[in-house]
Amino acid sequence: MMIKEGFNFSFNPTKCEECGGKCCKGESGNIWVDEKEIESIANFLNVTEEALEKGCLKSISGKFSIKDIQVKSERVCFFFDLEKQNCSIYDVRPTQCRTFPFWENVKNNRKYLEDECPAIVF
Repeated sequence: MMIKEGFNFSFNPTKCEECGGKCCKGESGNIWVDEKEIESIANFLNVTEEALEKGCLKSISGKFSIKDIQVKSERVCFFFDLEKQNCSIYDVRPTQCRTFPFWENVKNNRKYLEDECPAIVF
Protein backbone atom coordinates (compact mmCIF):
# COMPACT_ATOMS: atom_id res chain seq x y z
CA MET A 1 0.00 0.00 0.00
CA MET A 2 1.17 3.50 -0.78
CA ILE A 3 0.44 6.41 1.52
CA LYS A 4 1.27 10.08 1.34
CA GLU A 5 1.30 12.56 4.16
CA GLY A 6 -1.69 14.90 4.08
CA PHE A 7 -3.96 12.43 2.27
CA ASN A 8 -6.71 10.53 4.09
CA PHE A 9 -6.49 7.42 1.95
CA SER A 10 -3.99 4.83 0.78
CA PHE A 11 -3.44 3.38 -2.68
CA ASN A 12 -2.91 -0.24 -3.67
CA PRO A 13 -0.99 -0.19 -6.99
CA THR A 14 -1.53 -3.91 -7.57
CA LYS A 15 -5.19 -3.10 -8.28
CA CYS A 16 -4.23 -1.13 -11.41
CA GLU A 17 -4.37 -4.31 -13.43
CA GLU A 18 -7.98 -4.96 -12.38
CA CYS A 19 -9.83 -1.71 -13.05
CA GLY A 20 -9.60 -1.40 -16.82
CA GLY A 21 -7.85 1.95 -16.80
CA LYS A 22 -10.48 4.23 -15.32
CA CYS A 23 -7.88 6.97 -14.82
CA CYS A 24 -6.86 6.64 -18.49
CA LYS A 25 -10.36 7.10 -19.91
CA GLY A 26 -13.16 9.59 -19.60
CA GLU A 27 -13.25 13.31 -20.15
CA SER A 28 -10.56 14.88 -22.26
CA GLY A 29 -7.72 16.35 -20.26
CA ASN A 30 -4.05 17.14 -20.43
CA ILE A 31 -1.34 14.72 -19.44
CA TRP A 32 1.71 16.96 -19.35
CA VAL A 33 5.13 15.61 -20.32
CA ASP A 34 8.46 17.34 -19.95
CA GLU A 35 11.58 16.92 -22.09
CA LYS A 36 13.00 14.10 -19.96
CA GLU A 37 9.70 12.20 -20.11
CA ILE A 38 9.50 12.70 -23.88
CA GLU A 39 13.01 11.28 -24.20
CA SER A 40 12.14 8.28 -21.98
CA ILE A 41 8.92 7.50 -23.84
CA ALA A 42 10.62 7.84 -27.23
CA ASN A 43 13.43 5.51 -26.15
CA PHE A 44 10.93 3.03 -24.73
CA LEU A 45 8.98 3.03 -28.01
CA ASN A 46 12.18 3.07 -30.10
CA VAL A 47 11.13 6.19 -32.02
CA THR A 48 12.66 9.63 -32.34
CA GLU A 49 11.50 12.40 -30.05
CA GLU A 50 10.35 14.29 -33.13
CA ALA A 51 8.21 11.34 -34.27
CA LEU A 52 6.72 11.03 -30.78
CA GLU A 53 5.91 14.74 -30.65
CA LYS A 54 4.33 14.71 -34.09
CA GLY A 55 2.27 11.54 -33.70
CA CYS A 56 1.43 11.20 -30.02
CA LEU A 57 1.65 14.62 -28.40
CA LYS A 58 -0.07 17.96 -28.74
CA SER A 59 1.53 21.32 -28.13
CA ILE A 60 -0.34 23.73 -25.88
CA SER A 61 1.21 27.12 -25.12
CA GLY A 62 4.72 25.75 -25.59
CA LYS A 63 4.17 22.65 -23.44
CA PHE A 64 3.44 19.09 -24.56
CA SER A 65 0.53 16.89 -23.53
CA ILE A 66 -0.25 13.35 -24.59
CA LYS A 67 -3.01 13.21 -27.19
CA ASP A 68 -6.24 11.48 -26.41
CA ILE A 69 -8.41 9.63 -28.90
CA GLN A 70 -12.16 9.19 -29.21
CA VAL A 71 -13.29 5.60 -28.60
CA LYS A 72 -17.04 5.16 -28.69
CA SER A 73 -18.44 7.73 -26.26
CA GLU A 74 -15.28 8.50 -24.28
CA ARG A 75 -11.81 9.95 -24.63
CA VAL A 76 -8.88 7.58 -24.04
CA CYS A 77 -5.19 8.32 -23.53
CA PHE A 78 -3.23 7.72 -26.73
CA PHE A 79 -1.08 5.15 -24.93
CA PHE A 80 -3.92 3.17 -23.37
CA ASP A 81 -3.94 -0.35 -24.83
CA LEU A 82 -7.61 -1.02 -25.55
CA GLU A 83 -7.09 -4.75 -26.01
CA LYS A 84 -5.13 -5.34 -22.81
CA GLN A 85 -6.96 -2.56 -20.91
CA ASN A 86 -3.77 -1.08 -19.50
CA CYS A 87 -1.07 1.50 -20.14
CA SER A 88 1.26 0.56 -22.98
CA ILE A 89 4.03 2.80 -21.58
CA TYR A 90 3.48 1.99 -17.91
CA ASP A 91 7.19 1.64 -17.08
CA VAL A 92 7.92 5.15 -18.42
CA ARG A 93 4.56 6.82 -17.81
CA PRO A 94 4.69 10.55 -17.03
CA THR A 95 5.00 11.91 -13.49
CA GLN A 96 1.39 13.07 -13.65
CA CYS A 97 0.30 9.45 -14.10
CA ARG A 98 2.80 8.10 -11.56
CA THR A 99 1.53 10.42 -8.84
CA PHE A 100 -2.17 9.66 -9.30
CA PRO A 101 -4.25 9.51 -7.06
CA PHE A 102 -2.14 11.72 -4.79
CA TRP A 103 -3.13 14.98 -6.47
CA GLU A 104 -3.84 18.05 -4.38
CA ASN A 105 -6.80 19.10 -6.54
CA VAL A 106 -8.75 15.88 -5.85
CA LYS A 107 -7.59 14.80 -2.41
CA ASN A 108 -10.76 16.04 -0.69
CA ASN A 109 -13.15 14.80 -3.39
CA ARG A 110 -14.02 11.37 -2.06
CA LYS A 111 -16.77 10.70 -4.61
CA TYR A 112 -14.44 11.45 -7.53
CA LEU A 113 -11.73 9.24 -6.08
CA GLU A 114 -14.12 6.36 -5.38
CA ASP A 115 -15.55 6.58 -8.90
CA GLU A 116 -12.17 6.97 -10.56
CA CYS A 117 -10.00 4.49 -8.71
CA PRO A 118 -10.95 1.18 -7.08
CA ALA A 119 -7.39 0.89 -5.71
CA ILE A 120 -8.02 3.65 -3.18
CA VAL A 121 -8.70 2.60 0.41
CA PHE A 122 -10.26 5.12 2.80
